[in-house]
Amino acid sequence: MNKRYLVVGLLSLMLFKAKAQKEDSLYQKRTVSQTDIELVYSHYIQDGNNSAVTGGRGTEKLTVYSPSARITHTFKDYNTFRFVGGADAVTSASTDKIDAVKSSASRKDLRSYATLGFERKLKRKDLTVGIGSGFSLESDYFSIPVLLSSEYTTPSRQRTFNLGFQAYFDDLRWGRINEDYYRPVKLIYPAELRDTAWFNNYRRTSYNLKLGFTQVINRRLVAGIFPEIAYQKGLLSTPFHRVYFQDVKQRVEKLPEKRYKVPVSLRVNYFAGKRTVLKLNYGHYWDSFGIRANSAELEAAVKTSPQYTFSPFFRIYNQSAARYFLPYKKHISSETFYTSDYDLSAFTSYKGGMNMRFVPHMNRVRKLSFDEINLRYSYFYRSNGLNAHILTLSIRFNYKKV
Repeated sequence: MNKRYLVVGLLSLMLFKAKAQKEDSLYQKRTVSQTDIELVYSHYIQDGNNSAVTGGRGTEKLTVYSPSARITHTFKDYNTFRFVGGADAVTSASTDKIDAVKSSASRKDLRSYATLGFERKLKRKDLTVGIGSGFSLESDYFSIPVLLSSEYTTPSRQRTFNLGFQAYFDDLRWGRINEDYYRPVKLIYPAELRDTAWFNNYRRTSYNLKLGFTQVINRRLVAGIFPEIAYQKGLLSTPFHRVYFQDVKQRVEKLPEKRYKVPVSLRVNYFAGKRTVLKLNYGHYWDSFGIRANSAELEAAVKTSPQYTFSPFFRIYNQSAARYFLPYKKHISSETFYTSDYDLSAFTSYKGGMNMRFVPHMNRVRKLSFDEINLRYSYFYRSNGLNAHILTLSIRFNYKKV
């Protein structure tokens, strides 16, 4: 009889304990959603003397003020919304030369942009798929992108495969943010060349297919390869770029209406110790305009304390000239295509700088937390004399709803 009561008592205790654990699990706090907010400001100052607006010769002074915001919201652990929006305020002595009036409206320009994307991690699978779209708008440009992406990680977590597709539909007519029109009106040509309709097409379409493969080689080494292929068609010339010839005065830049691009990059991350990560990136580029390019970039992230990480970086880039490029007054009028845009010339460029990252030491349990701050400076120099200073500040916050 006592044994029977003992067994019943033990069973009752087990059931009560299981019920209590279940109730505790029901009332246990867990994260329902998480939002990351990153505020970014970038300041860009450029100088040079090979402006394409004036035929490859003339000032390239330019200042760009770029505030932006990036918001990532994750809920139910497998749904994510991503928003990126911002504006670029541009002051350019170069584009001021489009018009004959000095310090005219063309001296200043404003670009605004926004993209919104949604990603979903499929249940019971390490596969994430995404879709997105948005807009980019400035005085002589309006673009609508279509963005598709997917990422698969093997169960071992040792390999990751990426596939992305992007399409951009551009309208290059001017007038959308002009107070006299607020609608697309026409292509903008240099002031003295507006008596001729140089192009009968104002649209450009771009398609870009991106692939990626990342492999964890060992505890210290991760490597990846990222090939791409891009195709553009439509108006690939810039209507307000002048070209000066040997035998005639000047014309508007003219380039083919189709272009293929094939970039590929190799990336290696090496964990040299508890405090140092070395990042190496090599890239090769080919396109149907005749440009061939190679680049190499090295960055070392050194954690000097739990709060601070310093990352010096250096990049070198070298490219050959497009077959349609010649400098000021070197073209002849019998050529089919011609440009004096030094972005399509042969050059070597160098970029170096430092990124400082600060992560506060704080209790992460709180709902709203300040995650990190990054301050990045870089200096850019191109072998034709173009140089630029870039300063970027970003601050990131995190909000958790429990």
